[in-house]
Amino acid sequence: MVRIVEKKLNMEFPRGHHLHAMVCQIPNRLKLSDFAFKVADPDAKWRQIRSIFDLVAEGPGNLKRLHFLFLPEATLPASRVEEAVEIIRTRFRPNTVTVFGVEHIRLDEYRMILKRYRHDNEEALASVREDLDAGDVEQIPVNWCVIAVKEADGRLRVFLEAKSHPFVGEENLDAFHDLYRGKIFPLFRCHPTCFNFMTLVCLDYVYRDLYQSNISAIIEKANELFFETRQRLDLLAVIECNPKPEHKAFRDVINGFYGEYLEYTPGVRDAITLFCNASGESECSGLKGESTFGYSMVIIHENHKMEQVQLSEFSTDDFKGLPVCRMRFGADTRLYYFNLPLFHELDPRTTRVPLKVHSIFRPSGEGTWIRMAGEELVNGLAAPSPGGDSPL
Repeated sequence: MVRIVEKKLNMEFPRGHHLHAMVCQIPNRLKLSDFAFKVADPDAKWRQIRSIFDLVAEGPGNLKRLHFLFLPEATLPASRVEEAVEIIRTRFRPNTVTVFGVEHIRLDEYRMILKRYRHDNEEALASVREDLDAGDVEQIPVNWCVIAVKEADGRLRVFLEAKSHPFVGEENLDAFHDLYRGKIFPLFRCHPTCFNFMTLVCLDYVYRDLYQSNISAIIEKANELFFETRQRLDLLAVIECNPKPEHKAFRDVINGFYGEYLEYTPGVRDAITLFCNASGESECSGLKGESTFGYSMVIIHENHKMEQVQLSEFSTDDFKGLPVCRMRFGADTRLYYFNLPLFHELDPRTTRVPLKVHSIFRPSGEGTWIRMAGEELVNGLAAPSPGGDSPL
């Protein structure tokens, strides 16, 4: 069972005003190496990620107000982690949270990186040391992500999180070659402006059985937070490299989060769930059948109300009858910049829309990003939801 640990952050978010997030739906090209999945085009991938970081650092228009930046699971070459962290340290604005997934590395390598950032990762480091002491597991692969937080005073803090549940390509009959199961999930609590958020890696969101469930543990922790402090979980972000983003397993958990449990769980009632997936151009060796990467989405409870639209770049719906409002993006390579709704319910008489897309960027073909406008955003209909309940 995973353990949720609280991490306090010094973040001065605007009071009584919504925050801003950018979802980077970019392609992943992963190949299966001798022991794990690696980025097939590391230099090209780094140039693409570097161009996104340059865009954020320059901050044209209201992009200067960005608070959260999300990149997909397994998207960054492990050799570029330090460069990415240094760019965030030296060029990003204070009060910024950056989340990016990193390709597989061996557990002994992951331990060394945890030691480098041990001040913010004592619990995870202790967990890895315990696992290493229990068996000969130094060589097993780790699927992990980095949560880099530049606090209000400019101090950079780096948190690491290991995925706890593999997809079929990461599982092996030989336990010593199976994916490492992370056991520590950070819950970030921002002060002096109270805002609480968590980040998960793909199937960590849907792992459920009769005896233990990551999502149930998160709901229970959020309720403890509410009853002890009258705060709640404000944002649950899930980074993915997922060819079946709308699988029934994801929909069932969303239904449990906002539906069957909602009346009894004030800790998550107003939480925003954000899914950042890789784009439709993604490739992953070993995948069989139809792949439908893309379709990142943002979900809030139906009490917030959203106008129903079907546009070429995004659409809104209730995810096939759930008690939610969902903004669903397309499958193309895009950067989506939007606001995170305020936690309180809106007056039913108001015309104010709680969730708005501020801008969408597409690749220029020359290593930069172009903000889309006018007919590019409104022509055509959104692609239909890819159905199918085949195995994950």
